[in-house]
Amino acid sequence: MGNNKEWFDEWFDSPYYHILYKHRDHDEARFFIDNLARVLNFSNGEKICDLACGKGRHSIYLNNLGLDVTGLDLSAENIAEANTFANESLRFKEHDMRETFAEEEFDYVVNMFTSFGYFKTDDEDQAVIDAVYKALKPGGKFVLDFLNPYTIINSLTPQEHKKLEGVDFHITKEFDEQSCTIIKEIRIEDDGEIHEYEERVKAIRRIEFLDHFRKANFKVKEIWGDHDLSPYEATSSNRMIFLLEK
Repeated sequence: MGNNKEWFDEWFDSPYYHILYKHRDHDEARFFIDNLARVLNFSNGEKICDLACGKGRHSIYLNNLGLDVTGLDLSAENIAEANTFANESLRFKEHDMRETFAEEEFDYVVNMFTSFGYFKTDDEDQAVIDAVYKALKPGGKFVLDFLNPYTIINSLTPQEHKKLEGVDFHITKEFDEQSCTIIKEIRIEDDGEIHEYEERVKAIRRIEFLDHFRKANFKVKEIWGDHDLSPYEATSSNRMIFLLEK
């Protein structure tokens, strides 16, 4: 890996990332968004930003519901593919979410499927949340969908092997207590070649998120425990999903 690159710079641009996570399909995205739509009562033409949009599966469906959608992602390859679906009310741009991306422009911002916690410092995490606050109109809503650190840490599988599309994935997982980070080492065997990547996601606790939100002046409206929007339970929920209001 290049010395000046973070782990996500190379991994998210790798074709192997999309093979490993191909189970995250459009049906899964639609299920979550349909549930959000029932609660948030989206209106045609409202402006929404899909922050860390990947290849745009959420953005595309949100646009199909009548929303004006901007998808932002750090990966140039993701944005290039997502832009094949662009239209007058659906656009994609390459962007680092630690940087300001708009001022009072959006009715909603969404950050889906643990697209947070990648950065080394708390200040960088705060910069993301501050940028979202700045981008929202007064009264705008922010949905942050994160893993539930309590259940993830207790159920980590230390070693795992998967064979997908003829590619062998050898995966090891550990929780580093000192940095409070979930580390996934991914060793790939493909046609006689070896490739190695890693994922590092901070196990940010609810109390730490609440402190970030307080500093940005967000109001916490709901905390859900899964994509069906069931109530959050620290010891049993699969997800930790925040609904915030500016």
